[in-house]
Amino acid sequence: MPRVTARRPIVRIDALAGTAIKRPDTLAAEEPLEIRIGSAAGPKRPLAVTMRTPGFDIELALGFLLTEGIIRSAADVRTAQLCAGDQEPNTYNVVDVTLADDVPAPDVDPTRNFYTTSSCGVCGKASIDAVRTRSIYPVADDPIKVTAQTLTSLPDLLREAQRTFATTGGLHAAGLFTADGELLVVREDVGRHNAVDKVIGWALRDERLPLTGHVLLVSGRASFELTQKASMAGIPVLAAVSAPSSLAVELADDLGVTVVGFLRGSTMNVYSRPERITANV
Repeated sequence: MPRVTARRPIVRIDALAGTAIKRPDTLAAEEPLEIRIGSAAGPKRPLAVTMRTPGFDIELALGFLLTEGIIRSAADVRTAQLCAGDQEPNTYNVVDVTLADDVPAPDVDPTRNFYTTSSCGVCGKASIDAVRTRSIYPVADDPIKVTAQTLTSLPDLLREAQRTFATTGGLHAAGLFTADGELLVVREDVGRHNAVDKVIGWALRDERLPLTGHVLLVSGRASFELTQKASMAGIPVLAAVSAPSSLAVELADDLGVTVVGFLRGSTMNVYSRPERITANV
């Protein structure tokens, strides 16, 4: 079982009551995951290191490779396996990916290598141009319509499914929904971009791509890299309980993704392609 939480002794201080109580607390686990990639005949070379919450690591690796434009479908991968790595004791913090014979391995150089933290999904990229990966799916042409009433119901459904967050209070979540509000999958992680990659990796393994007619809901803000990831998976609607960034909205305009922010209670802000959201008036 992946170590998604850790226990640690803390001191709980109540300034108003003037008390200090020693007790254990549950923390969300955060560990590095190295993604190695190569052909069947050649060596596996390190491509990326991401700080993540252990669990669903194969999905995370596959989702990352798809959203970075390295693979396009499950058929592009011959094998993907979780390995022990070189640490002592073994932590199983390495995923080895073998590409199909007709898929070229990416160049592994300082401008292509990735190091992603739990807060930033594009750290280490050479420039903004390097992260404007183009999707093979025509997201702008997606005819999806979602009612505002359906959208306002999604945050509660997402929160109810956040089992580890309920214990730690320290994880982001991403949930994939149908246009009618059916929850298909939820993934949690210390990094919002990792949670999204895990969702997309799940869809890739289940041969559901492109995710036409679906809504991706994230528990934090809508950033540039999350808009890019939605587009790469063919997701037409990205919704967030917090704010989007200016670059996220610019990219959404460019790619044809609907971005919804501040999805709280009965209200929301629609920043791009608002015709997909019906107000139910």
